[in-house]
Amino acid sequence: MIELNIGGKTVKLPLPGGKTILGIAAACLLFLGLMSSFYTVRTEEEAIVTRFGRYIKTEQPGLRFRLPFGIDQVKVLAVKRQLKQEFGFSTPGATNPYQASSPNEQAMEKEMVTGDLNSALVEWVIQYRITDPAAFEFQVRDPDTTLRHASESVMREVVGDRTVDEVITVGRQEIEIESQKLLQDLVKLYNMGITIDQVQLKNVNPPRPVQASFNEVNQAQQEREKSINVANGQYNREIPKARGEAEQKISEAQGYATQRVNEAEGDVAKFTALFAEYQKAPEVTKRRIYLETIQSVLPQIGKKVIIDEDAQQILPLLQLGDKSGQ
Repeated sequence: MIELNIGGKTVKLPLPGGKTILGIAAACLLFLGLMSSFYTVRTEEEAIVTRFGRYIKTEQPGLRFRLPFGIDQVKVLAVKRQLKQEFGFSTPGATNPYQASSPNEQAMEKEMVTGDLNSALVEWVIQYRITDPAAFEFQVRDPDTTLRHASESVMREVVGDRTVDEVITVGRQEIEIESQKLLQDLVKLYNMGITIDQVQLKNVNPPRPVQASFNEVNQAQQEREKSINVANGQYNREIPKARGEAEQKISEAQGYATQRVNEAEGDVAKFTALFAEYQKAPEVTKRRIYLETIQSVLPQIGKKVIIDEDAQQILPLLQLGDKSGQ
């Protein structure tokens, strides 16, 4: 019997039998087994299932079943989420422990030697996705660390083939493209189950002792480029304008030349026709030319008074009261 004190009263309960205890234990085990047999894979994830440590299958998103009591182990990987690793710096609040290294390692990661034996501080980011969860989990031991080492090796190789000016200024995009290609080839060779989406350079600077001098050189180069661009802009404005004015002058000259030639040819044709008529009737043609000339000239000389050459005076013929007369 079991005595229990409930509200100041002693209650005696009988002890359960051995079969009852076994039944309760079996029910508890069954309940725990059912509770641990089902799990959920979210939309952006896939699950790696192992049985006694051996890979069995890869489960897609949804409600899934597994053998309980640790027989089947499940590891969920975010296959549709873009992951990243940072080199030479770290973003605060990162949840991925492999996203960035320790501060001491960051200082060593970004120190690189260029092809012309100069030093540069290079910070970069790689963005990648897990495309084959089984290969990512089982083909390479510690794939995240391996990826960091592979990325650093590739970046040092690419930077080491270029001058410090190319690394810091004009060669950044080329470095990103080549690094992404080489890193993708490397993870494919290792069968890591990863796709490299992007390699992006962040801050690229010369060593701190020479940064001031390098900035002065960059500023001088920028001013030089600015002056060249201003001169090219002025050239592009003035030269077309001058060419347009020259074309206009040439067109006007050609038009005037054509006009003069046409007028001369017309005069020649007129003279030739007139001469032909003159040869047919010289006196008639001479008188007609004289009359036509007088007809065209007289209207231009205003008011006219014609008198006989024997007249002694012209006052009786003038209208002195007409103020408009001359």
